[in-house]
Amino acid sequence: MRRREFITLVGGAAAAAWPLAAPAQQPAMPAVAFINGGAAETSARYAAAFRKGLADEGYIEGRNVMIEYHWLDGRYDRLPELMTDLVHRNPAVIATPGFGDGTRAAKSATTTIPIVFGVAADPVQAGFVASLARPGGNATGVNFLLAEVGAKRLRLLHDVVPGAVRIAVLVNPSNASTSESTIRDVQDAAPGLGLQLKIVNAASISEIDRVFAGFAQERPDAVFYAPDGFFNARAVQLAILSARAGIPSGASNRDHVAAGALMSYGTDIAETFAQVGTYTGKVLKGAKPAELPVLQPTKFDFAINLATARALGIDVRPDVLSIADEVIE
Repeated sequence: MRRREFITLVGGAAAAAWPLAAPAQQPAMPAVAFINGGAAETSARYAAAFRKGLADEGYIEGRNVMIEYHWLDGRYDRLPELMTDLVHRNPAVIATPGFGDGTRAAKSATTTIPIVFGVAADPVQAGFVASLARPGGNATGVNFLLAEVGAKRLRLLHDVVPGAVRIAVLVNPSNASTSESTIRDVQDAAPGLGLQLKIVNAASISEIDRVFAGFAQERPDAVFYAPDGFFNARAVQLAILSARAGIPSGASNRDHVAAGALMSYGTDIAETFAQVGTYTGKVLKGAKPAELPVLQPTKFDFAINLATARALGIDVRPDVLSIADEVIE
């Protein structure tokens, strides 16, 4: 059973295109630009959660709001051109759930169009808001702290696989803000755990394949996935490659565990998409992002795939199993 207690205040439909708008004119039906770094075919649950959040505020796609979906599938290099086009067309809201670099690109492109984000990194340090309690600009949203809890995730991976010493940390260099935060977090934690880290980069399907091919020559004891929308979209690929290589893996998202990863620790990402949808609805109703406090999670879920552990010959200690929120048999 999973126990969830998500948000507290602190301080797959096809893309629809909207008409070109004059600077002082909005379409009769408000348009939301939805941008994510993952892939549509693997993110239907997240898109549905976003629509549910909108619906909770009375906005139903196709009835009284249009949503244009932009799934980048790891192609973060498309962001500048995409943002230029979006700002020209003047949507009512730009929503960037689960996409820190998309939020940064949106903030760089406009100071007037409302932005509702879902980001892993600290939005104050990233310059997205002035403070969590009073954002003060044109952006607000959810900070789900996946990067900041990287040290705890690394400790739990070590608890599940106590014999692991050499850990490969897989990051997406295209997702700079989250990657940098993750690397800083785990590098600070590694010495105290007696771990040796090797940072490896992958920003495409072929680069993920190359990383795991390289493990044949220099095999790590475990691999640690940084939080990233593209990695979430490639959860099945990562699980298959890890299984073939016989390497335990730890992730930030329980969807990886459902796909076959050994363990994960983090928030429920679908919940964050729903909350971004809710805030998007509030902004459509007239709420100002400057006055909507940034939300943060109070509950993090620890999931273990026991079937994967058995396949890898890992005997998970009873005390570790006892603190798991979800155990997949």
